[in-house]
Amino acid sequence: LMRIDVNSFVGAYPFRRVPGTSQDGLLAAIDRVGIDQAWISHLPSMFWRDPAAGNSWLYDTARRSERLRPVPAVHPGLPGWEQQVREARTARAPALRCDPTYYGLDPTGPELRALATQCGEEQIPLIMAVRLEDPRQRHPNDRAGELPPWAVRALIRIHPAVRLLVTHAERSFVEEVHFGSTPEEAARIWWDISWLWGPPEDHLQTVLGTIGIGRFVFGTGQPLRLPETSVAKLDLLDLVAEERAAIESINAATLATSSAPEPKSRRSRVTT
Repeated sequence: LMRIDVNSFVGAYPFRRVPGTSQDGLLAAIDRVGIDQAWISHLPSMFWRDPAAGNSWLYDTARRSERLRPVPAVHPGLPGWEQQVREARTARAPALRCDPTYYGLDPTGPELRALATQCGEEQIPLIMAVRLEDPRQRHPNDRAGELPPWAVRALIRIHPAVRLLVTHAERSFVEEVHFGSTPEEAARIWWDISWLWGPPEDHLQTVLGTIGIGRFVFGTGQPLRLPETSVAKLDLLDLVAEERAAIESINAATLATSSAPEPKSRRSRVTT
């Protein structure tokens, strides 16, 4: 069975020393935990004035290994961002990312609305992180706000074909967005499992049962988080092979290739 990590980073982190940020370090980590493919973002770009400045490096890094797929960053408040979206599509990137709170943008302002519209028209998913680190361990100069749930609900309504992948979201965030959206809207939002608690809280098990396995994808947040954590959370669930394969690879493949997925009526057999 294939395992796809939709939420991994390469490059230095500005606020503390983080091991394993190089391409070789990432490849060693995914070998260690049996990840077949990693969607990679350029970590320094999250903090640059123009995050797209790291995209050429990211594309070049991804070309060096068939196991790495680039997720370029786009700042819709800067000139030329439309071309960057088209380039991502041409480069067969599985998604692109925009983190408005790190760029000082209103998460539902005109810039993000324009980006969501173009992503829908170009049929490329948009990735957004709720946060990168627990606020209790953040550096005093790391002052970016967290992505709010209402912004996700607003953005999914911008265009009928926009698809969102939200990473680093906890259970309450996921539930607020999912149950505050229509079934058609919820069917175009995916969530990675990196910030959902396993035992003893069992938040991951709960949302798999109430929201459905089809909405969740495997993500680690490495190297800022240990990739073993996401693997262990799945190991501790009572999943049949089909359900685990959906989370680890099938749902990500659907996200990257489909333009307007139909809502899934099948309920997960995972119980709360």
